Amino acid sequence: MSFFDEPEETRTEPRTARRRRRPSGGGRRSRPATRQTILIRQIVLVVGVVLAIVLIALLVSSCETSARNRALKDYNNSVASLNAQSVNTGANFFRALSGPTSDPAALQNNLSQSAADGSSQLSKGKGINTPDEVKGAQQDFVRALQMRADGMRSIAQQIQPALNSQSGKQAVSALATDMARFYASDVLYIDYSVPQIIGALRAAGISVGGLGGQQVNSSQFLPSIDWLNPTNVARELHVSLPSPPHAAKVAPGVHGHAMQSVSVGGTALSTSGTNTIPASPAPTFTCVFTNDGANTETNVVVKVAVVGAGVSGQAVVPQTVPGHQYTAQVALSSSPPKGSYTVTATVEKVPGESVTTHNTQTFQVTFQ
Repeated sequence: MSFFDEPEETRTEPRTARRRRRPSGGGRRSRPATRQTILIRQIVLVVGVVLAIVLIALLVSSCETSARNRALKDYNNSVASLNAQSVNTGANFFRALSGPTSDPAALQNNLSQSAADGSSQLSKGKGINTPDEVKGAQQDFVRALQMRADGMRSIAQQIQPALNSQSGKQAVSALATDMARFYASDVLYIDYSVPQIIGALRAAGISVGGLGGQQVNSSQFLPSIDWLNPTNVARELHVSLPSPPHAAKVAPGVHGHAMQSVSVGGTALSTSGTNTIPASPAPTFTCVFTNDGANTETNVVVKVAVVGAGVSGQAVVPQTVPGHQYTAQVALSSSPPKGSYTVTATVEKVPGESVTTHNTQTFQVTFQ
C-alpha cells in the first residue's frame, strides 16, 4: 500500500452557535413608562393627599364643633340648675320673712342660713366652666348671685331693729332698699344674662326650648315688687310703724354724738395711714361712738361709705344715753371693687344737733 493511499481523515463541519430562544411566556418586552404616565400618577397621588387632608380637616372641625356645642350646653344646664337653687333659697327666705316674728333671734338665724346658702351658690357660680361665647353672660350671672347673697345678709343683720318699735321705721326702710338688690339681680339675669346664653346657643345651631331643645331657666328671685315698698315690708313683718309726731319739739340742751374708732376684723383703722382690707366677703365695720350731748337720742343711724365705689352700709342703734359709749356693726351692702378708696364712718346728725365736726372719721383704705 502506497503512502499516498492512506485514507482521508473524516472532516467535521465547524459548529455554529445556536440562537438563544426568547423566554417563553412574555412575548413582548415591557416598555419604559412615558412622561404622560408618570404625570398622571403624580396627579392621582396629589389628589389623594389633598382629599386626605380635607377629610382630616373636616374631622377635626367636626370634633371642635361638637366639643364647643357640648360646652355651651353644659354651661346653660349649670346656670339653669344654679338659678333654680337660688330661686328656691329666695322662696325660703321670703317665707321666713312672712312667717311668725315672735322670736326675732330665731328669725335672724333662719335668714342668716339663707344668706349662707346664697354665698355658697355664689361660689359655685364663680366656678362654672365658661366658654368664650358666654363670658359676658357669666359676668352678669355672677353679679346677680352677688346681689342676692349681699341683700340676704344685710336683711338678716337688720331684721331685729326692724322688729323693734323704736328703730322699726328706719330699719324697715333699709330692708326695702335691700329688696331693690333682689329686683336688680332679676333684671340683670333675665334681661341680660339669659338673652346672651340663648343667642350663643342659637348661633352654634343648638335649638332652644320646645321638645328636645335646651331649656333656659328664667325664674326670678324677688316674688313681688311689693317688697320694694316699706309699708308692704312692714305689713309682711307684722310691724306697726309709729307715725312721726308733727312739729315735735326738740328737748333743750346739747344733742349729738362723736365717732371714737372704727375697726375691721378686730384691727383698728388708722386715720393717718393707709389701711388694707380684704374686699370679699363684704367687710363689716365695727364703729364705736359716744353720746356726747346732754339728751337721750333714739334711732341713731351709723353709716359707712366707700366714696366713689357706690358701696355703703348702715346700722341703727335704738337708743343712746348721754355719756355712754355704743357699738354699731355696719356691713357693706356688697363687696367693694379692689383698689384704693376713701372710706367714711359717720354717726348721722340727730334733731337738735348743731355741731357735726366730730361725727365722722375718714380713712384711706386699699381693698384687696
